Amino acid sequence: MEVVKVLQNGSMFDAAVLDLSTDVILAKFKKACAIQASVSLASGYATSASAPHSILNGFKNLLAISCATGFEFKESSAFLSAAKNAPAAGGAGSGPAKAAAVVEEKKEEPEDVDMGGLFGGDDDEY
Repeated sequence: MEVVKVLQNGSMFDAAVLDLSTDVILAKFKKACAIQASVSLASGYATSASAPHSILNGFKNLLAISCATGFEFKESSAFLSAAKNAPAAGGAGSGPAKAAAVVEEKKEEPEDVDMGGLFGGDDDEY
Protein backbone atom coordinates (compact mmCIF):
# COMPACT_ATOMS: atom_id res chain seq x y z
CA MET A 1 0.00 0.00 0.00
CA GLU A 2 1.31 3.46 -0.89
CA VAL A 3 -0.08 6.70 0.56
CA VAL A 4 -0.78 9.21 -2.22
CA LYS A 5 -3.00 11.78 -0.50
CA VAL A 6 -3.86 12.66 3.09
CA LEU A 7 -7.36 13.78 4.11
CA GLN A 8 -7.57 15.84 7.30
CA ASN A 9 -10.63 17.85 8.38
CA GLY A 10 -11.94 18.06 4.86
CA SER A 11 -8.63 19.23 3.35
CA MET A 12 -6.58 17.07 1.01
CA PHE A 13 -2.76 17.14 1.14
CA ASP A 14 0.00 15.38 -0.78
CA ALA A 15 1.81 12.52 0.90
CA ALA A 16 4.97 14.67 1.05
CA VAL A 17 3.47 16.29 4.16
CA LEU A 18 4.27 13.09 6.04
CA ASP A 19 7.97 13.19 5.02
CA LEU A 20 9.08 15.71 7.63
CA SER A 21 12.42 15.09 9.31
CA THR A 22 13.24 16.07 12.88
CA ASP A 23 15.41 18.93 11.60
CA VAL A 24 12.54 20.41 9.59
CA ILE A 25 10.14 20.19 12.52
CA LEU A 26 12.73 21.76 14.85
CA ALA A 27 13.37 24.61 12.39
CA LYS A 28 9.64 25.31 12.10
CA PHE A 29 9.29 25.29 15.91
CA LYS A 30 12.21 27.73 16.32
CA LYS A 31 10.71 30.04 13.72
CA ALA A 32 7.34 29.96 15.49
CA CYS A 33 9.03 30.77 18.83
CA ALA A 34 10.87 33.70 17.23
CA ILE A 35 7.60 35.04 15.81
CA GLN A 36 5.91 34.69 19.21
CA ALA A 37 8.78 36.55 20.89
CA SER A 38 8.62 39.32 18.27
CA VAL A 39 4.88 39.77 18.70
CA SER A 40 5.22 39.71 22.49
CA LEU A 41 7.99 42.32 22.48
CA ALA A 42 6.12 44.56 20.04
CA SER A 43 2.90 44.42 22.05
CA GLY A 44 4.60 44.77 25.43
CA TYR A 45 3.10 41.52 26.70
CA ALA A 46 5.63 39.37 28.55
CA THR A 47 5.82 35.69 27.67
CA SER A 48 8.39 32.98 28.30
CA ALA A 49 9.69 33.49 24.75
CA SER A 50 10.16 37.25 25.17
CA ALA A 51 11.54 37.21 28.74
CA PRO A 52 15.21 36.60 27.78
CA HIS A 53 15.05 39.47 25.28
CA SER A 54 13.51 41.80 27.85
CA ILE A 55 16.16 40.94 30.42
CA LEU A 56 18.95 41.45 27.88
CA ASN A 57 17.52 44.84 26.84
CA GLY A 58 17.36 45.86 30.49
CA PHE A 59 20.99 44.86 30.98
CA LYS A 60 21.98 46.85 27.89
CA ASN A 61 20.27 49.91 29.36
CA LEU A 62 22.07 49.45 32.70
CA LEU A 63 25.38 49.03 30.88
CA ALA A 64 24.79 52.22 28.89
CA ILE A 65 23.99 54.14 32.07
CA SER A 66 27.09 52.69 33.72
CA CYS A 67 29.24 53.76 30.77
CA ALA A 68 27.77 57.27 30.69
CA THR A 69 27.99 57.95 34.42
CA GLY A 70 31.15 56.04 35.31
CA PHE A 71 29.37 54.06 38.02
CA GLU A 72 30.43 50.43 37.75
CA PHE A 73 28.84 47.29 39.10
CA LYS A 74 30.25 43.77 39.05
CA GLU A 75 28.68 42.69 35.77
CA SER A 76 29.50 45.91 33.90
CA SER A 77 33.18 46.10 34.85
CA ALA A 78 34.14 43.32 32.41
CA PHE A 79 32.33 45.02 29.53
CA LEU A 80 33.73 48.45 30.33
CA SER A 81 37.31 47.20 30.63
CA ALA A 82 36.98 45.35 27.31
CA ALA A 83 35.66 48.52 25.67
CA LYS A 84 38.53 50.60 27.04
CA ASN A 85 41.17 48.10 25.90
CA ALA A 86 39.68 47.44 22.46
CA PRO A 87 41.36 48.97 19.42
CA ALA A 88 39.52 51.85 17.78
CA ALA A 89 37.06 50.86 15.09
CA GLY A 90 38.58 51.13 11.64
CA GLY A 91 42.08 51.54 13.04
CA ALA A 92 43.80 49.80 10.09
CA GLY A 93 45.76 52.87 9.04
CA SER A 94 48.01 55.01 11.19
CA GLY A 95 50.21 58.09 11.06
CA PRO A 96 49.94 60.66 8.25
CA ALA A 97 47.56 58.58 6.14
CA LYS A 98 45.14 58.47 9.01
CA ALA A 99 45.42 62.22 9.60
CA ALA A 100 44.80 62.93 5.92
CA ALA A 101 41.61 60.90 6.00
CA VAL A 102 40.05 63.12 8.62
CA VAL A 103 37.68 65.58 6.99
CA GLU A 104 36.63 68.69 8.83
CA GLU A 105 32.91 69.08 9.18
CA LYS A 106 31.29 72.40 8.37
CA LYS A 107 29.38 73.86 11.25
CA GLU A 108 26.07 75.10 10.00
CA GLU A 109 24.68 78.21 11.58
CA PRO A 110 21.01 78.10 12.47
CA GLU A 111 18.89 80.23 10.21
CA ASP A 112 16.13 82.50 11.45
CA VAL A 113 12.97 81.34 9.78
CA ASP A 114 9.84 83.50 9.75
CA MET A 115 6.97 81.29 10.86
CA GLY A 116 4.34 83.90 10.06
CA GLY A 117 2.83 84.14 13.53
CA LEU A 118 2.36 80.42 13.81
CA PHE A 119 3.11 80.40 17.51
CA GLY A 120 1.57 83.77 18.41
CA GLY A 121 4.88 85.49 19.07
CA ASP A 122 4.40 88.29 16.53
CA ASP A 123 3.74 91.45 18.50
CA ASP A 124 3.83 93.63 15.34
CA GLU A 125 0.47 92.46 14.06
CA TYR A 126 -1.61 93.27 17.13
